[in-house]
Amino acid sequence: MCDHARIKNRAMNKGINLRLIGLCLLAFVWVGRSGGCKSCNTRHVYKPVIYLYPPTQSVVKVKVKYKGDLTVTYPEYKDGWEVEAYPDGRLVDKKDNKEYSYLFWEGKDSSATPVRNVYNKGFVVKGDSAHFFLQEKLALMGMEPKEYNEFIVFWYPILKQNPYNFIYFNVGEEYDEISTMEIDPQPDAILRVFMNYQPMNQYIDVQPQKFTPFDRKGFTVVEWGGGLFKQKVKIIETELTN
Repeated sequence: MCDHARIKNRAMNKGINLRLIGLCLLAFVWVGRSGGCKSCNTRHVYKPVIYLYPPTQSVVKVKVKYKGDLTVTYPEYKDGWEVEAYPDGRLVDKKDNKEYSYLFWEGKDSSATPVRNVYNKGFVVKGDSAHFFLQEKLALMGMEPKEYNEFIVFWYPILKQNPYNFIYFNVGEEYDEISTMEIDPQPDAILRVFMNYQPMNQYIDVQPQKFTPFDRKGFTVVEWGGGLFKQKVKIIETELTN
C-alpha cells in the first residue's frame, strides 16, 4: 500500500509539473506578443505601415532605418522596397508585380535603454473606449479615415484588454527615436505617428499632448505604428487647481 501511494504521489506531482511548464510556455508566448518582457530592454514594434501618395504615377524607393531587427516585412523587403505608386495609394511591387495597399514591417528593438522613462504629457484612456479616442486624435493629427480605421482595427483589440492605457504619440521628428526612412523621390509632406502605450489599472489626470495640423501637399507619405513601452514609465499626474 505504501509503495502504491508513493507511485501515485509521484504521478500526481509529475502531472502538476507538466501543467506548470505548459502555463509558463503560454505566459512566455503572450508576453512576447504583447511587446516584450517587463524585466528586460527588448520590445516589439508592431505593424508600422507606410502609405505613399504621389501626385502622379511614380516609381518610389523606400528604405527603413530601424534601431533593431526587422522580423516581418510585406511585401518582401530585402535591401529596400521599390514600387510603382499611384495617387490613390495603390502600390505595385517591382519584384513580384503584385498590388499592395501599403508597405508593412515589424521589428524587435534590443537597444540598451529607452530614450525617456518619465512623461508629463499624454493621455490616460479607458480600454473599452479606446476606439473613440483614436478616431478623434488620429483624425486631428491628419490621418484620413482609411488610415486611422486600419490603425484602430489593429490596436483597439489590444488596448481593450486593459482597464486603462497611458498613451503617448511620437509624432513627426519624435518618430526618429523609433526609425527613420530614406525615400526617393523625396516627399513634399510626411506624417509619422507612433503610439506608445502602457497598461494601467486606474485613471489619472495627465496633461494632454498638443498636435500641429498636418498639410497634405504634393507627394505625401503617411506612416503609423505602435508598441508597448520598452520599460515601465513614470507618469507625472496633473496637479488639480482650485
